[in-house]
Amino acid sequence: QVHLVESGGGLVQAGGSLRLSCAASGSIFSINTMGWYRQAPGKQRELVATISSGGSTNDADSVKGRFTISRDNAKNTVYLQMNSLKPEDTAVYYCNARGITRQWNRLDAWGQGTLVTVSS
Repeated sequence: QVHLVESGGGLVQAGGSLRLSCAASGSIFSINTMGWYRQAPGKQRELVATISSGGSTNDADSVKGRFTISRDNAKNTVYLQMNSLKPEDTAVYYCNARGITRQWNRLDAWGQGTLVTVSS
């Protein structure tokens, strides 16, 4: 079994910054892609950013130039540095990890979510 534990959410004023962290643990053989998704009230979950094990990133247009995703492969941890936050960034942010488990099964795990609230 694989667990993802997120931290770093909270309340911040518009223009401020937050850093989210997500650590994966458990029966992991390898993680190919780690990423962050978010879901605002009344909306569908959407991609924020992903990063491959080699460091290639994919960012949503809405966060380009403001958010930076990074990872520490040795720690199976992914980070999301969020700068210049806007009220529309308010959402529950979910961490995702995709790869292979030690049992050679497909890994597609989600964290429990962390709330980010940006006040105007």
